[in-house]
Amino acid sequence: MAKPLKILTPLFLFISILIILIQVTPAKAKYNQTEFINEVLEGHNAARQAVGVSPLKWENLLAKYAKIYSRQRRHDCKLIHSSSPFGENLFWGSGKRWMAKDAVAAWVAEKQWYNYGNNSCSSGYACGHYTQVVWKQTKLVGCSKVKCDSGDSIITCEYYPTGNYVGEKPY
Repeated sequence: MAKPLKILTPLFLFISILIILIQVTPAKAKYNQTEFINEVLEGHNAARQAVGVSPLKWENLLAKYAKIYSRQRRHDCKLIHSSSPFGENLFWGSGKRWMAKDAVAAWVAEKQWYNYGNNSCSSGYACGHYTQVVWKQTKLVGCSKVKCDSGDSIITCEYYPTGNYVGEKPY
């Protein structure tokens, strides 16, 4: 079993320090933060268990990064990926009712378009969110939900180590 501290790289430590210095003020949650974390982990880990991959663990620093980035997108609510060194899944939903389980379910639903044999998505479909969810080398996840100025929602998840390397199978 790997020790959690061995996963930290100098870049990850630098970002951790940066996040601490920024002093993020937590937004009022519409539902309990523990419930949000449980939904993230339950959805991800059920998909990972289905393909024989070890479960993810929650990482607060990744969640803080997701919150900082999501807040930058709240004015336009566009699904534009950050330039982070982490893996990243983004979800947009019309209105504020969306929960973590909805985002994870949407990403996991892409499994129907993933062909493990040839390690590709069906023509015209995306499946990269799913492959990040089940990426074997990924060990940590942290996510955030932000209400956009429009009233819509963005849910962002960050993954470490990142996945989706071209030519490599997720598991």
